[in-house]
Amino acid sequence: MKPITMKMHGYLDYATVLVFLLAPGLLGLEGLSALVSWVLAGVHLIVTLVTHFPLALYPWLPFRVHGWIEKSVGPVLVLIAFLPGFAASFAFYLFMGLLLVAVAWLTDYSEGPTRGLDASR
Repeated sequence: MKPITMKMHGYLDYATVLVFLLAPGLLGLEGLSALVSWVLAGVHLIVTLVTHFPLALYPWLPFRVHGWIEKSVGPVLVLIAFLPGFAASFAFYLFMGLLLVAVAWLTDYSEGPTRGLDASR
């Protein structure tokens, strides 16, 4: 059994949204680096709000699909860190990418329904 539960994962997702939202101001990210962070905050918020898990507002996206998205985004963030225009934000994107990869490894995405909604949300 993996240690991160669906509910704990939800809290981590909302914390991730805040980090991506606040990072440009707190870390001095500018230009494309800041824009990518804000877009990631928005996309991550939308995915979190619609994922079928305890902290969602409109739960319709299977948790397993949420996992596929995160398992894809983590490595992409690691790659983004190495792009020439992201030198000033290298540590931020590398850290966030590795963090998403770690959370993905530690979360059991098979937990919960795979399609449709149930009353036990």
